[in-house]
Amino acid sequence: MMSVTIDERSNWKRPFFIIWIGQAFSIVGSILVQFALVWWLTRETGSATVLATATIFSMLPGIFIGPFSGALVDRWNRKTIMLVADSLIALMTAGLVLVFWMGQAQVWHVLVVMLVRALGGTFHFPAMQASTSLMVPEKHLSRVAGLNQALNGVLNIAAPPLGAFLMSLLPIYQVLAIDIVTAAIAVGTLAFIHIPQPKRRPEGVLTPQALWGDVREGFRYLAHWPGMLILLGMATLVNLLMSPAFSLMPLMITRVFKGEAMHLGVMNSAEGLGVILGGLALSVWGGFKRKVHTSMAGLVGMGLGVILLGSAPAQMFGVALLGIGIAGFMNPITNGPLFALLQAKIAPEMQGRVFNLVGALASAASPLGLMLAAPVADYLGIRFWFWIAGVSCLVMAGVALSIPAVVHLEDVSGAPRSEGRSALAVQD
Repeated sequence: MMSVTIDERSNWKRPFFIIWIGQAFSIVGSILVQFALVWWLTRETGSATVLATATIFSMLPGIFIGPFSGALVDRWNRKTIMLVADSLIALMTAGLVLVFWMGQAQVWHVLVVMLVRALGGTFHFPAMQASTSLMVPEKHLSRVAGLNQALNGVLNIAAPPLGAFLMSLLPIYQVLAIDIVTAAIAVGTLAFIHIPQPKRRPEGVLTPQALWGDVREGFRYLAHWPGMLILLGMATLVNLLMSPAFSLMPLMITRVFKGEAMHLGVMNSAEGLGVILGGLALSVWGGFKRKVHTSMAGLVGMGLGVILLGSAPAQMFGVALLGIGIAGFMNPITNGPLFALLQAKIAPEMQGRVFNLVGALASAASPLGLMLAAPVADYLGIRFWFWIAGVSCLVMAGVALSIPAVVHLEDVSGAPRSEGRSALAVQD
């Protein structure tokens, strides 16, 4: 065991980006699988209920299992967790490949695989995020977050058309098999890279009571950081209002702009292009000195973009494209610094729990927001919800910047890491 300062690791880029590239391949495979399975369900059933069920299956693990899997991430070796999660997801996909190849695939097969893949994600995501904070110097965390946002933007634009193209050329089991190859790349790049582990107190036997105690400890940890708790509460509220707005985008296209599927595709591309450019801008710029200032500036910009989108005249579709492009650009400016702040200020041995608690709140907010948005949009018009979502961003940014505990969150004494030093103990 040894104490290290991450800034002293002159070669941190090589091991981190080897893993990062491997995970990028894995994400490509995951998006292709998701596209292929959703399209198969659509083609085979034509049922909105089945598609809604598939969405729920993909969200349930994050809501109900996330807090507990986060506690396990903080107990176990994070590299091992990522290896097992990637391997398990690939194994489930391989089973589905076999079922499709035999011509025996049924809806429940697909739903079970989607559930297990989502379950694997509840372990993999916090393990990767927590590992990033142990491999990347704090001053570069915002840039890495920007790269992650840009990568997601690129893949969200490129992968669905690629999936559609592959589905037109290949049987579905061959498309699914691509995910096995990309998972193998991710596992191969990860297997030979050392990932530091946080110093942990001696853990007793893992029992349900001990696991629940770990989860409660995560809640208590956040409760003792008022600024962090307030910031996460605001982020959850914004997500509750913003997520339905983008889910209602198809109705915005048809009801307001009298558009077709092509218009929706162009709208999604404009958003994705904005995310790419915003992520690249953040990776080069790095943000303001205070991450909270960067994030709130992004939130204001995102709110203005959504308001512009909701206010675009029916005959001026280009204005709507500009609005969603601005919102997309500001998305990584908003979220990237928040992730960097969590990675920099949350104790390494607590990050698994905290990241999954945040994820559980976000996942739970989305369906609740949809339940609220649907009747509001039907009664008051689809534009009204976009205005609500946009104004909420402006209000939340103003409130956050008026609360000293939030503004000075990075100044909290005893933070796990600060520039140029570390009290972090890692295990080989």
